[in-house]
Amino acid sequence: MADKDEPGAASEKDSLVTERIERRLEMLDGRLDMLDDRLDNIDSTVSAIVERVMSQAVTLNITCPKCGKNIEIAVMGGHKPTA
Repeated sequence: MADKDEPGAASEKDSLVTERIERRLEMLDGRLDMLDDRLDNIDSTVSAIVERVMSQAVTLNITCPKCGKNIEIAVMGGHKPTA
């Protein structure tokens, strides 16, 4: 006959599994909070860049890695009238 675990041992195993799951959920919650903060920072940066582009020209100077020519790219925008 197979030996059966004591009733107390089963509840102890369940509590260990529950604690492990709770720790993992806490770690996941912390990681999600960090991701949310990073996305907020990215959103703020992109918003600031868009506002700048819409109010004044932004010029990018790039050197072609193959031929060595300088390439100038100007990005311009205009504000729409607001009420």
